[in-house]
Amino acid sequence: MIQSLRPEQWLKNGFVFVPLVFARSVTSLHAWERAVLAAAAFCALASATYLVNDVRDREADRQHPLKRERPVASGAVPVGAALGIATILVGVGAVISWVLGPRFLMVSGLYLGLTLLYSAVLKELVFVDVLVVAMGFVLRVVGGAVAVSVPVSHWLLLCAFLLALYLALGKRRAELVLLGAEAGDHRAVLGHYTLPMVDQAISVVLGATVVAYSLYTVAPDTVAKVGSANLMATVPIVLYGLFRYLYLLHRHELGGSPTRALLSDRPLLVCVGVWLVTAALVIGLG
Repeated sequence: MIQSLRPEQWLKNGFVFVPLVFARSVTSLHAWERAVLAAAAFCALASATYLVNDVRDREADRQHPLKRERPVASGAVPVGAALGIATILVGVGAVISWVLGPRFLMVSGLYLGLTLLYSAVLKELVFVDVLVVAMGFVLRVVGGAVAVSVPVSHWLLLCAFLLALYLALGKRRAELVLLGAEAGDHRAVLGHYTLPMVDQAISVVLGATVVAYSLYTVAPDTVAKVGSANLMATVPIVLYGLFRYLYLLHRHELGGSPTRALLSDRPLLVCVGVWLVTAALVIGLG
């Protein structure tokens, strides 16, 4: 059951903490408490939707070379138990969201509704599937901002959306490579994608991500918050991280799980660490 909750995917909910850092609220214990609660709510809701999705797709997953090992598909976790735990997790997420206030409850409810709609319908619509996944990350950032009551830059939301879209496209590419000509038999939407099409989309989004982040670092509101334009120093670090993921996607086939890529690839992990330290220093000294 723990495996079905996919705790390794909870790393994605780190996006909740982004507004806390960039709003210079990292020294506020109250803000950290609320941000942690917000992340816990998203973890509960995300795991609930994973369970619902696994139940819905269990027959198709049994034909997949990797997904057939999922506990629900393999029969290790009964369908009734999976749905029961999912219901409990939704309740936990709702209670935490209520504690954080009506605005956060609205954001988390929108996230849950969008994710369930994705599982039921939207994941079978070409390009809509990856756009919806990216919107889930934007809602995490918005939720983090609402939880700690800080404004969030539109540039920051755009950067989060583009980065998530880049990773989602990378995951689609990895699925196409893994499944080959039979991709459409496992999921209908994969039959509408081609490797050249996805590679072209990745190139477009990669460029847009770099431009958006670069403009964010020098935007007037960012400079006003940070106290300087020195956040631009993190642009080369971000560029390397994006290129490193592209390298892993093409040479080591780790794009199917961005979380696994981050946790298993030392250069990428170091890159994220260097970015965090550099950004913290710039924001702190600013």
